[in-house]
Amino acid sequence: MGIPIDKITEACDRFPKQQGVTFSYGTAGFRTKGATLASTLLRVGMLAVLRSKKLDGRTIGVMITASHNPAEDNGAKLIDPRGEMLDPTWEAYATTVANAETASDLLKALTQLVDSLKIDLTKSSSVICGRDTRPSGNELNDALQMGIKAMGQETVELVDLGVVTTPCVHYAVKSRNLKGEERKAYGEPTLEGYLSKIADAFNQLMTGRQSTSSLVIDCANGVGFSALEILKPMISSSLPIELVGTNIDDPAALNSNCGADYVKTGQRLPPAMTDILKPGQRACSLDGDADRVVFYYLTTGSHNAPEAGGQVQTEGKFRLLDGDKIATLAAGYIGDLVKQAGLGDKLKIGVVQTAYANGSSTAYLRNAGLPVRCVPTGVKHLHHAAERYDIGVYFEANGHGTVLFSPETIDILAQFEPSTPAQDTAAKQLRGLISLINQAVGDAISDFLLVEVILAHKRWGPEEWDAGYEDLPNRLLKVSVADRNAFKTEDAERKLTSPEGMQAELDELTRKFEKGRSFVRPSGTEDCVRVYAEASTEPGAIQLGKAVQDLVERYSS
Repeated sequence: MGIPIDKITEACDRFPKQQGVTFSYGTAGFRTKGATLASTLLRVGMLAVLRSKKLDGRTIGVMITASHNPAEDNGAKLIDPRGEMLDPTWEAYATTVANAETASDLLKALTQLVDSLKIDLTKSSSVICGRDTRPSGNELNDALQMGIKAMGQETVELVDLGVVTTPCVHYAVKSRNLKGEERKAYGEPTLEGYLSKIADAFNQLMTGRQSTSSLVIDCANGVGFSALEILKPMISSSLPIELVGTNIDDPAALNSNCGADYVKTGQRLPPAMTDILKPGQRACSLDGDADRVVFYYLTTGSHNAPEAGGQVQTEGKFRLLDGDKIATLAAGYIGDLVKQAGLGDKLKIGVVQTAYANGSSTAYLRNAGLPVRCVPTGVKHLHHAAERYDIGVYFEANGHGTVLFSPETIDILAQFEPSTPAQDTAAKQLRGLISLINQAVGDAISDFLLVEVILAHKRWGPEEWDAGYEDLPNRLLKVSVADRNAFKTEDAERKLTSPEGMQAELDELTRKFEKGRSFVRPSGTEDCVRVYAEASTEPGAIQLGKAVQDLVERYSS
């Protein structure tokens, strides 16, 4: 069996590539305006089949989404058999295939790929796909499936999960690649199987506990709402939830004045929360495909606050509990459980952050005796670094993250024989967390349930959680530039190597501010440069951010 030339040519005629448009498979896969992506999704389908064949028929996933981006954007990312991101060596193949201008060019690129990797085209293949609520999703899904069928012919098994969250597709891919009792223990590869798995684990972990109040959830007018509508009655006895940002019928509403990115970047309430959220009540925001989450609350009274020179903090002040706060909460709680189980000498916990992590969170973790490692931005870097620990906690400040338990750790906990009731309780909690947490990828739903379990067991409200450390005031800015590739970095993206001379000026700027820290990096998903700045005071962070923004504009002109 060779490459099906006629079928691929026919598919290319149906979804031709726009001339002169260049695509790149980056941190978030392919991502750009949805109207330009049909040819790319066609080719992603073909690549998914080849990836599956190369791995002896194991299931590969494809998710059509642009996450927190506006509704007119879209994208696609491939998911490897354990539910993890695509093997980095295949990112270049994806870029080459996507940029083949004609059917002839595409056939040549596919043939070279098959020959160089020695892919046996007679092998069977299996692909799972899903999409979020974006209006371009249906056409892109049609193109994807045409590519899958053209390349896979009669040897491909195609499962379309429909409109689902990104983490659900990652979960389903991992489940499909398990067999027999392993799959039964992990959960069935469907939306219902996914939700039942985390609901059952959550309810078990909450046995004998009660949430301090209901949780208000901003669904970003995205697919998270559909999933939570199903989950809500499953967990109602343990946690009452109230859903806002539920307008999935209006495409323009997706991520508009709502969602995790809106809250994190603007450090403010979504407008839909203004008349709903009460002081002291917990709230969180998902993003458009429900793979990231941030928490927040309004303060309940006047008291001295460490920030802003000790000024009085009045009732109703907005307080953000972002990915850094989630990471410190999770790492501290899991570390305590490990010690209570008497396994502190066997299981080592580590936390992985990016340069966007607030300096106060890093200091807090190190003071608690937890090793912290900084890696470049992007889930693939965080995930791989977290895998080096027995228990690896990783969260980006934007709220995307999870906790990884190594296979050896899972075995240790499965075989553990406690000596005391306290050890037994702690070990059961750890085993329950393994079932609750989506270890394939960051998952807004399982992550907010994790937070709720910890708060319930600690009998904490949001203010007690927030009291661990005070974030240094910070600003995140986006600067449009003519060529983002002109900005190159090193040291986990904390230092610029290009443009020449810019890092020296940036260092000079930061030295003018107490606890000043700033870095500049090219965006992995947009045609812009990101600027992060933090300092000991709010005015200082604002002033430093503006000065670095001006510096970027000067070097890019």
